[in-house]
Amino acid sequence: MAKTDEAYFDKVMTALILIVLLVFSFLLLKPILLSILFGMLLAFIFVPVYDWIYKKTRSKNFSATIMIILLLLIIVIPIWFLLPLLIDQSFKIFESILQIDFITPLKTLFPNFFASEQFSTQISSVISSFLIKTANSVTNSFTDFLLDLPTISLHVLVILFTFFFVLRDRDEVADYVKSLLPFPKEVEEKLFQYSSEITKSVIYGTIFIGILQGIVAGIGFFIFSVPNALLLTLFAIIAGILPTIGTPIVWVPVFIFMLIAGNNVGAWGVFAFGMVSTWVDNILRPVFISKMTKIHSGIVLIAMIGGAFFFGILGFVIGPLVIAYLLIILELYRKKPMPGLVIQEFEKKEAK
Repeated sequence: MAKTDEAYFDKVMTALILIVLLVFSFLLLKPILLSILFGMLLAFIFVPVYDWIYKKTRSKNFSATIMIILLLLIIVIPIWFLLPLLIDQSFKIFESILQIDFITPLKTLFPNFFASEQFSTQISSVISSFLIKTANSVTNSFTDFLLDLPTISLHVLVILFTFFFVLRDRDEVADYVKSLLPFPKEVEEKLFQYSSEITKSVIYGTIFIGILQGIVAGIGFFIFSVPNALLLTLFAIIAGILPTIGTPIVWVPVFIFMLIAGNNVGAWGVFAFGMVSTWVDNILRPVFISKMTKIHSGIVLIAMIGGAFFFGILGFVIGPLVIAYLLIILELYRKKPMPGLVIQEFEKKEAK
């Protein structure tokens, strides 16, 4: 009896120590958790390129190092060329906006509202105040960015380290994770097989839809001769890949600017293409990803929104992945198909 009590006490203490260590480890990694996840997602995206390089070099370290250099080039080159242009164009755009007479077009569009000269003066003052505050906000954001450069550099370092080691040691990492899972071997193998397919679907689907909607908005910029159309298209693509921002942050200001400048045809043309771009994001994104993952589009949309609230920008990718992994495990244990709700691909593979 005493030995049984002692063994029980040892198990309880071991469990408590493990829980305490897990909690402290989570708190320790919490500030850089998103950086680690981002590094893992980047590694997953670039695995095909890494495999191709590894076939040529036959060296994991050298191949992963080349991938680090490529990733840095992909990040540094656009920043090196676009950041000065962005700052310069931002100041020019702001100066031109300050010189625009907003009240006259508004009086033309809404004569009843702007019949009073006093009201028109107040609205003009409000618009000017808003523009000045916006300029100050942008300036402060840029200043905060410069002040946060040391912290940002550490996050980038974490991303690069994670990217390097996940690429180089992904087989060992996978084996270690498998050894920790409490599932039967059959479930374990299927879990890794299906989760890999779904991760590709969600990541590539999200990026593909973001690029597509940015290009749609960009076509409108080029057709209607918007100044700096190429730069704006690039911004629209980046904003499209990041759904919390979305392409409206690019095409709505362009629409307003052209409308106030008197180019009504161009303004409404940009508006039409912008709305199509937004439609691509709101409709095709969940439908596209749900078709690839065989998950109901409603579940994907809810997972995206919930992921965005919990994880921020990365939540639009992480949210559907978390739900997808949960559904995988439920399906593997349930072994009862439910068409239209969960991952239907299981039914086909199990039938074979």
